[in-house]
This record gives sequence, structure tokens and C-alpha cells, in this order.
Amino acid sequence: MPLLARLLPAPLVVDVRRGAIADLGPLLADRRIATEGRVAVAVGPGVHGDEVAARLEIGEAELFRVADGTVDTAVRLGKRLRAGAYEAVAAIGGGRTIDVMKFAANMAGIPMVSVATNLAHDGIASPTSSLEHESGKGSYGVAPPVAVVVDLDSVRQAPQRMVRAGIGDVINNLAAVADWELAAEDTGEPIDGLAVTLARSAAQAVLHQPGGTDSDGFLTVLAEALILSGIAMTVAGSSRPASGGDHEIAYAIDQLYPGLGIHGELVGLGALFCTFLREDTSQAELVSDCLARHNLPRSPTDMGLSAAEFTKAVVCAPGTRPGRYTILERLGLTEAEAGARVEEYVRSVTG
Repeated sequence: MPLLARLLPAPLVVDVRRGAIADLGPLLADRRIATEGRVAVAVGPGVHGDEVAARLEIGEAELFRVADGTVDTAVRLGKRLRAGAYEAVAAIGGGRTIDVMKFAANMAGIPMVSVATNLAHDGIASPTSSLEHESGKGSYGVAPPVAVVVDLDSVRQAPQRMVRAGIGDVINNLAAVADWELAAEDTGEPIDGLAVTLARSAAQAVLHQPGGTDSDGFLTVLAEALILSGIAMTVAGSSRPASGGDHEIAYAIDQLYPGLGIHGELVGLGALFCTFLREDTSQAELVSDCLARHNLPRSPTDMGLSAAEFTKAVVCAPGTRPGRYTILERLGLTEAEAGARVEEYVRSVTG
């Protein structure tokens, strides 16, 4: 019998609105997630844990604190979850807290609910955890969250820079998908059309959404786009629909110049540069206008990088993701060639 459909892991619940966190207790008590009600709640260093726990009123739930975003912390919390025989865990905070608890929940073999207090990147619903280790940062495959909650009240209290970074992390899907199509053309790498549809639709929604981060309407679209982006990665079975040359450049900058910028800012800049390299003028103009409209970096100097430093990152970028084929691998730029293209790019966005 021919296969006529496929089953996809997707969140049981997606709740994006003001005050959504107040209903986390009933969500965790839902028998689809926890049959006996033994759950854990994890909060990051930027969240006042005791206040959050008091607001939630989740019976006997134990409060976990996530001190940092390292593999060691994720493993330690995973062991605690497993030893405590918890049925589910809710992670409340930013990307670091959510990534740690995705890994810990996966290690313990229990479902995890993602409760985002900012919209800095698409990890809120993705099947990956980005964690720090002795040699830098790595990406680890995990089970995606069974539910995603975004409380717009909490998002509005987050630093605006963190919210704007999420715009860059969604917009970069356009460059990532274009790189995937290049790989299909040059190497025969298969493309998942559904993953492409989800990733591209998410980016287009934000690209053309009027208003800014002071609007509930815009924040709702951004949150939903980040969730769609995460689901696209689950569909693809990898980060391919949301990570291309843009992420390679961001990883290289992180390695060469640690702590220089937020992930979403770096990949937004990388996406615009890769679009420029593909000579897609109309798309580059749309992406550039969107980044400028939301006060996101478009040139290396906006990130505190000289043209020479950015050129070094571009040359080193392909080495950050061995096996991933993007516009950077297709062009294979020497340092001199990359420097010339960077100078041309800077003139195009600042002239």
C-alpha cells in the first residue's frame, strides 16, 4: 500500500497571548502531559523563580534553577529529573534556559513544555539544544517541546534588543532555504518541501508584517513565526531549513570574537550578506529594509567589526559546519576574494 501521509511530532498546545503563563498549571495537569501531576518547573537566572512559582500555583511542583547554558548543567539537571521520577518539566525563561531543559528532559525521557519569556531565537520550539562546552558551543538533537507557551506580558518586559534578535533569526530562514536549494542543485541533496514551506512562510510573515516590537500584533506574528521555524526543523530532521551560510558566519564570529553579539543579530547580518553573494538583489533589498526598520545590524561596523575582521569570519565560516553546503561552499572564496566582496557589500548597505 502506498504511503499517503506522514505523522509529524508537533506541539499539543501553542498558546501565544498576554497572561498565558497563568494557565500553565492546568496545562501541566492535562493528562496527556502528566498523568499523576508530578512535574518540575525550571527557571533561568533572569526570572524571579519564587515569584513565578507563586503565580503558577502548581501543587507539589519542584522548582529547578538553571544557572547557565552549559552541557554540564544540562546533564546535571537531567540526572535530577530522572532520579526524581518526574512526569514532565516546564522551562520558563529565555533561549538558554529552554535549551538546557530540552536536553535535560530528553535525557530523562520526559515531555517538556517551553514557556518563552523572550523571543530572541527559534529554539523555543526546535528539536535542538545549543549548549556551551569546553571547546565552545555545540548543537544537540533533542525531542521538541510538547507544548509552547509565549506570555506577551513577559516578552514586553524583556530587553528590546532580545526581541529584535528574534526577527533576525526568522528572517535568516530565507537565506537558509536558498542555500538548501543550492545544495540540491549542486550536490543532489534532497529537499523536504514541507519544511521549506514552513520555514519560508515564517520568514515572509515577519518580513512583511507592519508595526514593531511595541505592538501585540507584531509580537504575536513573531512568536508564531519562531514556532513555525522550530517545527520546520522537526519536519526536516535537522536545522537545514533555518541554518545556512548565515549561521556559519555567525558561528565563526562567535569563535573568533566571543561575546560580540546576540545570535539573532549575527545570523540576520549573515543572511543579508549571503543574499548579497547570491546576487538576489530584490530579496536583499527586502531583507535589508526589514533589518533597518527594526534597528538590526546590516554592516560589520554595526556589530563592532572591521571589514577585515568580518572577512576573516567569512573565510573561516565553512569550517564551522563540515558537510553543510551553502553559497559560501559554492563560491569557495579566498581571503582576497572575500575581502573584495565584503567591501562591495559594505558599500551597498551603507552607500
